Amino acid sequence: MSEENSETIETPPPALQETPTNDWKLEKKVVDVLKKCFDPEIPVNIYELGLIYKIDASPEGHVNILMTLTSPMCPVAESLPGDVEQKIKEVEEVKTARVAVTWDPPWGPEMMTEAAKLQLNLP
Repeated sequence: MSEENSETIETPPPALQETPTNDWKLEKKVVDVLKKCFDPEIPVNIYELGLIYKIDASPEGHVNILMTLTSPMCPVAESLPGDVEQKIKEVEEVKTARVAVTWDPPWGPEMMTEAAKLQLNLP
């Protein structure tokens, strides 16, 4: 699998474990894109849903995302990470984008933002 392809991992690779000096402006643009990505079964974007565990956006335009899915049996487990990666690559300043999926820690409703919980009428 090439470096730019989505992959499923058990533990983050070293490039995702280390936090480089983030380009906060680029990271904000990436978050804006993530807020336009939706799990098709839940009407909340993946960022507010708590599926994004880590964003590294280097000043050189290299973006690494560590994310999870609501379940390993999620119907979009094969396609959503690739879709996210492709949308991130469309940001003008992004030179490379890599999305890695982890199941540790497993996702749970407590990871949602308060806005997402309100949107889904959850306590």
